[in-house]
Amino acid sequence: MIDTETRNRFQRDGVVVLRQAFGSDWIEKLRDGLAENMATPGPYTRTYTDDGAPGNFFGDYCNWQRIAGYEDFVRNSSASAMARQLMGSRKANFFHEHVLVKEPGTLDRTPWHHDQPYYCVDGNDTVSLWVPLDPVPREWGVEFVAGSHKWDRLFRPRKFVGADYEQPDDGFEAMPDIDAERHAHTLLSYDLEPGDCVAFHFRTVHGAPGNGSATARRRAIAWRWTGDDARFVLRRGVMSPPFPEMAACALVAGDVMDCDLFPAFAGS
Repeated sequence: MIDTETRNRFQRDGVVVLRQAFGSDWIEKLRDGLAENMATPGPYTRTYTDDGAPGNFFGDYCNWQRIAGYEDFVRNSSASAMARQLMGSRKANFFHEHVLVKEPGTLDRTPWHHDQPYYCVDGNDTVSLWVPLDPVPREWGVEFVAGSHKWDRLFRPRKFVGADYEQPDDGFEAMPDIDAERHAHTLLSYDLEPGDCVAFHFRTVHGAPGNGSATARRRAIAWRWTGDDARFVLRRGVMSPPFPEMAACALVAGDVMDCDLFPAFAGS
């Protein structure tokens, strides 16, 4: 159970850390799944590090149905219950997983962005559970702009190489220069150990530095969930993930997110 203070802090700040949310057995299963994922990348794999640059920034997503350890985590861990409690929802639909690995010495930043404008989802009941598989000191971890999920603003999606998507007339704003105005915001980051989890809203603005360690990996998997008020939407321009399977789900704009691609987990 997640206590009331933690739930309230999530609703206020758009981000909260859950200490030792997952046991070592789950972490080992996810490490094994990630090793399989990197050995057999999916169709959406991206390497964000330029040829010849140090380290390697690897990303992939939407592999949960083919990697047994991922699917086991989605269906049988406490992640769906945590998501329901944080969102205050009767159910949680699993949206997708997103693997983010920064090998030692990787200089590539994760640009400031928030996630909802990328997604085929509208609504307030959303949460990502960012699960580190290695110790992550706060100086190499994700930073979050507290309260930014309540700005009532949607910012243009950014490629992780730092450029905006080419989506004219998408109705989104350009992302402010958060680094230039750091003094104006409350920025939250955390020292994390495997088993910890950072939960954040789809609209919470966040970014991350490179991995400044010469020896330690920074492996993490974010698990995306939606809740009661989430509805399917088709955005203008590129959406990420693109979900070519959507035709089989037959969702139309305004539908709840329930389908085989986005399975629902209800509370007991």
